[in-house]
Amino acid sequence: MIDKKKLAALFAQQGYTDFRWIKGSEVTIAHWVRFKCIFGCPSYGKRGSCPPEVPTVEECKKFFKEFSNVAIFRFKQALGNPKERCQWSQDINKKLLALERAVFLEGFHKVFLLFMDECRLCIDCSSKRAMCNQPADSRPSPEGFGVDLFTTVKQCGYPISVLQDYNQTMNRYAFLLIS
Repeated sequence: MIDKKKLAALFAQQGYTDFRWIKGSEVTIAHWVRFKCIFGCPSYGKRGSCPPEVPTVEECKKFFKEFSNVAIFRFKQALGNPKERCQWSQDINKKLLALERAVFLEGFHKVFLLFMDECRLCIDCSSKRAMCNQPADSRPSPEGFGVDLFTTVKQCGYPISVLQDYNQTMNRYAFLLIS
């Protein structure tokens, strides 16, 4: 069993206080999410950490069940200019990688991060996992792994909604899987 108080203190040291715990088996994985990637996401097939360069939905379901604890981190932000989102997302994802490493160094060798958005570590993504410029740091998003964010974060008591315009505050979520 992990010491959640110790991890919460580590998260706070890194600046993360807005998170909730859930079991990996409680994360909702659904095929419809992958279909939204295929038929609706402009990044489909263009990033090495997005579908189709990720495991199947069935493999993702099995993957989550291997983790007894998942910390879901919330990031709130309003960005009137959609181009600002890329830099904001990139900055957060880099900081999350540092958190994942800190948790690993605390002895949790079975830790895995899902970014709060698509990878965005490189301006020019190779689009193929095998050609990734930063394979040790690249991570998929929860949606890329088939996570039904709406169902999963609502069961944790977090808000989530479809936004009508860019001036509204968005709630984005990253997952840190730990066992």
